[in-house]
Amino acid sequence: MASLTESEESPSPKIFIPEEWSEAAESIAYDSITSPPPVALICGAKNSGKTTFSRHLLNILLQRYKRVAYLDTDVGQTEFTAPGCLSLTVVDKITPDLTIPCLKTPERCFFYGDISSKRDPSAYLKFIFALYDCYRKVYCMSNHSESPGNTGVPLVVNTPGWVKGIGYDLLVDMLKHISPTHIVKICISAESKNLPAGAFWLDEGHDVTGTLIEINSARQDSLKRSVLVHKDARLLRDLRVMAYFRQCFPSDSSITTIKELAYALAAHPPYEIPMSIIKIKHLHCQVPSTEVFYSLNATIVGLAVSSEDSEHLPQCVGLGLVRGIDIFKRVLYVITPVLQNTLEKVDLLLQGLIQIPTTLLQVQGCISPYMAANVLPTS
Repeated sequence: MASLTESEESPSPKIFIPEEWSEAAESIAYDSITSPPPVALICGAKNSGKTTFSRHLLNILLQRYKRVAYLDTDVGQTEFTAPGCLSLTVVDKITPDLTIPCLKTPERCFFYGDISSKRDPSAYLKFIFALYDCYRKVYCMSNHSESPGNTGVPLVVNTPGWVKGIGYDLLVDMLKHISPTHIVKICISAESKNLPAGAFWLDEGHDVTGTLIEINSARQDSLKRSVLVHKDARLLRDLRVMAYFRQCFPSDSSITTIKELAYALAAHPPYEIPMSIIKIKHLHCQVPSTEVFYSLNATIVGLAVSSEDSEHLPQCVGLGLVRGIDIFKRVLYVITPVLQNTLEKVDLLLQGLIQIPTTLLQVQGCISPYMAANVLPTS
């Protein structure tokens, strides 16, 4: 029976961190006692170890700083959120096992709604720039007095492994906007897949403002065993989605398999959301106005709160699973781990292309719960 933790990133007793990686992480964390907190961007081809290095760097930084911010720009293989999100998360605890990602509530989050930036590169960049600007505003320009021993909040930026074509252009735009203090470029043995040598993102005649650190991918441990595995990206995304909706239930409840989660979700009383208090936005496709609500049925949506800032970017507070629609009562039935007091602020549903894992739809003998226990107020 399939387990909710069964993935290519199953727990390991101890992951091997090469000396080259350790030295790189230490040099970033302890670059200077007097300098402002580092902003480190990690880049490289797919399966080069960017995520593992980012987690390791996060841990090293937490040995010096009380908190570390993490900007996740990989919508396909997210670190602290469900797939399809771009987020800024502040971490204050060391991760004991570098092989297992864990869900956290982000400081700020946007629902991009797809697993690749190629469908809407301009929206993708707009979200990332807004997240970085939020980090600058909250953690770099604050006038609040720092407590003793707190020397600021460094930032780790993890990037996707798409480093050719449009993916390369997006990475260059990110580097120019963020202007990191440290750029870690991880190289793999297949040289044709690597990023160009040197400070590839700079225009001719411009000097390097950050420290460029080039390291090799960790291919073997001390026993010459392979460290990096070719991950089943779709499986990991499905497990991430299921882990997210597992949060609908108490952590001590006996839901350990995919089948048990499917039954639990099918029996879980959904929130009843009046159509009159909600707007619908389709992110990557056009839907006829007569079909808008029907198109939501059995989909995953971003639960968002409209923003009044100059960018008008709606902030995502979580994901919802549209369990059913009653056109006559004009209500949506939504399952989500988002707390009701937060859910009541939601005025926008964002429909993207994040799919419900097939295993959750293949539940035999379950009757959909159209009797809602949690009703949101209409005003």
